[in-house]
Amino acid sequence: MDIQTAKQIKIADYLHSLGYSPVKQQGINLWYKSPFREETEASFKVNTEREQWYDFGLGKGGGIIELAAHLYATDHVPYILKRIAKQTPYVRPVSFSFGKQSSSEPSFQQLEIVPLSSPALFAYLQGRGINIELAKRECSEARFTHNGKRYFAIAFPNISGGYEIRNRYFKGCIAPKEISHIRQSGKARNTCYVFEGFMDYLSFLTLRQESCPNYPELDGQDYIVLNSVSNVNKALYPLGNYERIHCFFDNDHAGMEALQQIRKEYDRDRYIRDASQTYSGCKDLNEYLQKQVERKRQVQSAKGVRSQSPEKKNGFRL
Repeated sequence: MDIQTAKQIKIADYLHSLGYSPVKQQGINLWYKSPFREETEASFKVNTEREQWYDFGLGKGGGIIELAAHLYATDHVPYILKRIAKQTPYVRPVSFSFGKQSSSEPSFQQLEIVPLSSPALFAYLQGRGINIELAKRECSEARFTHNGKRYFAIAFPNISGGYEIRNRYFKGCIAPKEISHIRQSGKARNTCYVFEGFMDYLSFLTLRQESCPNYPELDGQDYIVLNSVSNVNKALYPLGNYERIHCFFDNDHAGMEALQQIRKEYDRDRYIRDASQTYSGCKDLNEYLQKQVERKRQVQSAKGVRSQSPEKKNGFRL
């Protein structure tokens, strides 16, 4: 993607793909609660005619490039374009517009949240190496209508009643956008594992269960899923309750920035671990899982046996 292509993306659509919806509309202006901080009153304006935004609290504005630069805390244009491109395919199926609808009309119409059961979604998860039973326990299925067409997607809940949604063709959010915090029952845990997205969280559960089938320790710690690295500030307060924090972020600039924010807040009195070293050489934990699955398949094919060779079962250590 080049700069001109990025500028053709509507800022409102891009914000919606990240889970941000406008609070109100005034003519050609959409008003949002700022994506850069917590606030009760909307102070972030998008001019839909000029495709420009302005944050009154920040005192800055610009186009989509400047917006992404602030969201991902970098001025490295190639990286910014890469992040925008990653969202671009997913903007179109669920794009948000006030064009012919009222400001109170939801983007997801006739929404149903039901148990995860779609064979197509199961196939998608299996293609990414995810254990289906774990996915059924952690996720639901969203069924909804948009522009007269029916869609269904995996739905992962957050702490505010919203959902991260994903299928093979798009990803998005049913607002409000928030972190997900999975607390174990019983005695409070002193350790929390933190992930960027729920696919990495499901990947961890899958890897841990397969490497330790008799004692996977899936409930030995609590979990936080950011659902976007831009949500890292929202995770800082709940992370204060833990003595040990393990971060499973992407091996990229945004992942390192998120890790540094947590370290800046708690490095003096907490144990902070960069767990991304476990899957060094891979973009993220799910890519690592997919490579492990493919390696296992090759071993089984070569040896003509159903079970994986013992020496291959010990590759994942946490």
